Amino acid sequence: MLLLQSAKFIGAGLATIGLAGAGVGIGTVFGALVIGMSRNPSLKDELFKMAILGFALTEAIALFSLMMGFLILFAL
Repeated sequence: MLLLQSAKFIGAGLATIGLAGAGVGIGTVFGALVIGMSRNPSLKDELFKMAILGFALTEAIALFSLMMGFLILFAL
């Protein structure tokens, strides 16, 4: 029983590593937005739409990894 519980904790911790990658990805998306807007301010609206799409897709990966961590902890 103790071995199963410790394996669940390790598995949940490993599943949430994706949150760090999502943080890096979100920073990259908005960093690229700032660079793109400084190079060509006339494309501000189009760049912002693409940045929001990139943010949403990157955040979805973070939510999936968090969900997997919770599933490992509480459903198995």
